[in-house]
Amino acid sequence: MGTLNTAWNIATGALAADQSALNVVANNTANANTPGYTRQVANWQENDPVKISGLSYGMGVSFTGSSSQRDRVLEQRLQQQAEGTAAGSARLMALNDVEGIFKQSGSSASSSGIAAAISGFYNSVAQLESSPSDISLRQQVLSAANTLSQSVQNAAASLVQKKASLDDQSGTILDQVSSLSQSIASLNRQIESGSPSSDAGALEDQRQQDLLQLSQLIGIRTIPTEGNGLTVTTSSGAVLVAKDVAIPLMTSSGGVTHFFSGSTDITAQLVAGGGQVGGILMVRDMDIPALQSSLDLLAYSLSTQINAINGSGYDGTGAPGGNLFTSPVGLAGAAANMSVVLTNPGGIAAAGPSATPGVGRGLTDNSNATLMADQSNSLIAPGQTATSFFSRFVTIFGSHVAAANTQQTAQQASLTQLQNQRNALSTVDLNEEAAAMSNLERSFQAASKVFSILNSVMAAALNLGQQTTVG
Repeated sequence: MGTLNTAWNIATGALAADQSALNVVANNTANANTPGYTRQVANWQENDPVKISGLSYGMGVSFTGSSSQRDRVLEQRLQQQAEGTAAGSARLMALNDVEGIFKQSGSSASSSGIAAAISGFYNSVAQLESSPSDISLRQQVLSAANTLSQSVQNAAASLVQKKASLDDQSGTILDQVSSLSQSIASLNRQIESGSPSSDAGALEDQRQQDLLQLSQLIGIRTIPTEGNGLTVTTSSGAVLVAKDVAIPLMTSSGGVTHFFSGSTDITAQLVAGGGQVGGILMVRDMDIPALQSSLDLLAYSLSTQINAINGSGYDGTGAPGGNLFTSPVGLAGAAANMSVVLTNPGGIAAAGPSATPGVGRGLTDNSNATLMADQSNSLIAPGQTATSFFSRFVTIFGSHVAAANTQQTAQQASLTQLQNQRNALSTVDLNEEAAAMSNLERSFQAASKVFSILNSVMAAALNLGQQTTVG
């Protein structure tokens, strides 16, 4: 009887283990489309055997729980690749927007617009050489000067607007960083409380999902702590989550948003840290300022040179010429402040100092107009005229955009490869779950068959071999 009871217990345990494993398979199937869900597998353990007369007799199997199919090293690699890809994507998107400022768009500030405006201005002065007394040609020079200054000024204003837009974006992202940090801290608390030394299943899935989203916003590093917790820092080491406490980053604006960890300004560190914040700050603090400096140098050099020449000649009334453009106070801000101050076309000093004295000399002499037109070949930077300088800095910027695009394509390919590796290990394959369910079904049927046999044997034993209807 004892042997029958033992067999009965083994069969009962097998049925219970199969049922628990079937529950795991059912849970996998139900969560096949749940974002971030990690496939679970049933864990089995052989029961301790019993020794009788030196022989070991098995005591069946027990279900000891389930474990998630996750590779923590692979998850970390995926997280780091995601932050690099997000940084590249954010930078490329912003660079494309900035490049749009320097593309042809009618009379707005554009590369062809500014380049055409530079050529148009010098061409109008060259035409004035042939007839310095022609008021219509003088008006054309004034109009061309206005077109040039407006194109440069519009480009400068558009860069400032884009910089402000990126500044707003960075502040908005910080709100999302704070929300995710709080969620991770809460999950840390739950995991440390419920699964301090084992896989936390759904809670750990959610934490990993939050970490992946966080890494796309800002570059992070994770440090395992006791109790299955995590400390989360920025790439540069500023703490975001310490066990179950979220530590928010602070900002200060004053025109440009800066990020602080406590009292430490970490803005410069975030530029190279990855995530959307890193890509946005790189354009805001590096790419756009470089363009602004080049545009300022162009405006400063053109205004200074033309003003000097116009001031050295004589206008249509024979009076000394004055400034054609606003006189730049300094290099910084020269593009934003570039404008035409001369309103009377007669004020264009086409005549040079060597012209015949008298009121009419400004309408008959063209030597200063010639000098002004020749400035199209004058250098405003080492080896570069105004046209070549502008063309070069736009070309260089275009190469940066192209390089960023190439890098982003490579980053995305690497991310896709890692995602595929992670999916192969951790996501639910319904065909695989169907096969597992089929195996468990056969196991369940086998254990049920043992019950049927034991039932017949026990009925025969109870009725001492007599025919019975007990079944």
